[in-house]
Amino acid sequence: MTKQQSHIIKTLVAGVFSATIGSPVSYAKETSRSADKQDDIHQLETLLVKTSSIKDQKGLNIDTPSEAGSRLGLTIRENPASVAVADRQKMEEIGARNFQDAANSLPGVNASAPPGHGGFVAYRGFTGAQVNQLFNGISLQYNSANRPVDAWVYDHVELVGGPSSFLYGSGSIGGSLNYVTKLATRDEEIREAHVSHARYDTMETAVGINHALNETNWVRLDFSRNTSNGYIDRQERQASSLAVSWLADLTPRLSHTLALEHHVEREDSPYWGTPTLQPQSGTLKIDKSNRFKNYNVRDGRYEQRVTWARSITDYKISDQTSLRNTFYHYRGQRDFRNLEVYGYNASNTLVTRSDAYMQRHNQELNGNRIELRHNGELFDLRSDWSFGADYSVNQQTVYPTSGLARSQGLFLDVVTPGNFEPDYFADIPGMNNGLQKGRSTEVKTLAAFIENRQYLSRRLSLVTGLRYDHIDFHLDNGSATPSTVNRRWDTLTGRAGMVFDITDEANIYAQYSTSAEPPGGTLTSASAGQVNNDFKLSTGYQFEVGSKFNYLDGRGTATIAAYHIVRRDFPVTDPQNRLNTILAGQQTSNGIELASSLQITPRLRAEGNIAWIDAEFDDFNETVGTAVASRKGKTPVNVPDQVANLRFNYDITPDWQAGIGARYVSSVYANNANTMWIPSYTLFDMHTKYRVGKNADLTARIRNLTDQTYARFIHQSNAQYYVGEPRSLEVALHIRF
Repeated sequence: MTKQQSHIIKTLVAGVFSATIGSPVSYAKETSRSADKQDDIHQLETLLVKTSSIKDQKGLNIDTPSEAGSRLGLTIRENPASVAVADRQKMEEIGARNFQDAANSLPGVNASAPPGHGGFVAYRGFTGAQVNQLFNGISLQYNSANRPVDAWVYDHVELVGGPSSFLYGSGSIGGSLNYVTKLATRDEEIREAHVSHARYDTMETAVGINHALNETNWVRLDFSRNTSNGYIDRQERQASSLAVSWLADLTPRLSHTLALEHHVEREDSPYWGTPTLQPQSGTLKIDKSNRFKNYNVRDGRYEQRVTWARSITDYKISDQTSLRNTFYHYRGQRDFRNLEVYGYNASNTLVTRSDAYMQRHNQELNGNRIELRHNGELFDLRSDWSFGADYSVNQQTVYPTSGLARSQGLFLDVVTPGNFEPDYFADIPGMNNGLQKGRSTEVKTLAAFIENRQYLSRRLSLVTGLRYDHIDFHLDNGSATPSTVNRRWDTLTGRAGMVFDITDEANIYAQYSTSAEPPGGTLTSASAGQVNNDFKLSTGYQFEVGSKFNYLDGRGTATIAAYHIVRRDFPVTDPQNRLNTILAGQQTSNGIELASSLQITPRLRAEGNIAWIDAEFDDFNETVGTAVASRKGKTPVNVPDQVANLRFNYDITPDWQAGIGARYVSSVYANNANTMWIPSYTLFDMHTKYRVGKNADLTARIRNLTDQTYARFIHQSNAQYYVGEPRSLEVALHIRF
């Protein structure tokens, strides 16, 4: 972090806390309001007044309960952690096409979906398995399973900063993203349809229905179909998403929800990146005239078929106590068939194509979670409790077939960048023999957890959480040696945080949380080498302080968080023996996140966030040729120092709305030596929405307004530039009937 950035951060922090304590909402005003409130803070009815549906909120939604940050039903304001939500309104405002677009609107998140990396997320200085991604609070424990699904069937996306292992188990040193699906609701009748068309023949058709069958049964159906020719040559995509749910009130106190989801996606000739020009050092460059060329084979393929099922039973034991049981089932199949690596020769006139790879992932997850929540009293002060247990079995079998590895000096061909035949996968030597079964893993997890929010006074509360995980791991290594591996781990993680309400409009908080992480980051894809050395779980911890407050008489809302995270004891190369791996790695991340929403005038609203991240390795070694190199003090790959979003929405008339937005992502390194990097970028977008009739809206949207060439991601192994989408116009019609 530069001196200038440090000065800006210090000034910002001072200004925010000054605004918090000396805001227009004075202490006298707060005292007056307090006199009108019931002093009995432990009455359930008093707290329920603060809660409201996400659909009714605007801006940062800090008075909305968030499942991502707590099982106690706390609002974002009440939670001693950095929690943010992209609700359905925000998703529609930004034109989110998948849940990653929604995630990127949240503070500090930089997400993309390059092939082979599934749902890649960088957050708070960490990437990959260090950022937990959840589907309705359930982790698939495998990054490639997090490939983004089209946004229509999702209600909102939640983000919690820093370790949240006490909620969701191993992983999540950087934070957790939770993608929440639409469910049948008692709130309202919904009948809507959506159709859009954009550049590259990108089409979406979607329909959504929430309907009351009678006084005790409600059903919901959401379906979307997406097709596109893609902005990269020969990259065609088609995807369908279906979510169906049935809510039944069996008795006045007992209800059941059955939820089913099915997602199918197929991408022809997936784009694996654009080769960077030689020499590959400093700022990496590409030949912009060939940036949309696809070097994959003609019949390259990515496919996924995903099915989710959840059975959710809610029982209201009393006005203060409730019980929820969730049975969940997931089945996913992912297929890859590609030629993945491309590199220029020294004169940048020819491109070598190599690294053929064909693979299938068969994954199945079954589990059951039971939770008991009680709102009570302790020492005559409100005390809320949550207890629970979770048992799951996660199985995966992979079928890898590879050949023509660049590292072995093998390649398919050498082509002229602007003029070549892509050929077919079966033409590659050794690739026409079909799938070959590889290793299979089984991960059984038994967990018990407890969480409490205890008021210590009318304005001071203590929030704590603790989770115990017992993990049984079995690896069937196929024909490789060793043939089987069996390991067990036990871990205890937790959080303790304090929240102090300075006024009714502002608070400050502080928290400490811990995490635990399996060897290799994720056990569902672990190899024998990653788990067969009696490696213990890697651990981490975070200190965080922050504030959440309203300002300008409630027209503005803001949150600020400052954090210090340490991840330690992860596998690195032994400095004494490059063929050996030891648990000695350590990484530190410090940062500040600021988010705000302000109703500037009755018609003009601004919303934005900015994150500064200072991440570096304290202890990290890697093999370079026949030597071992230390990367101490270096920044991890694909981790930006700054991420920022800003958007203005203006209601021109009751029938016309316009908006403009900007997103900035700083430069990121392409290798751990920090000798190569890709440039920063700023993207602008704008939209205009017109109310055609009482029940119909027509929206025109321009993405990447300045047509900037930029890289969303850089492949560390070969420095391939994953080019982002160029300027495009989209027109959409949304109908309610």
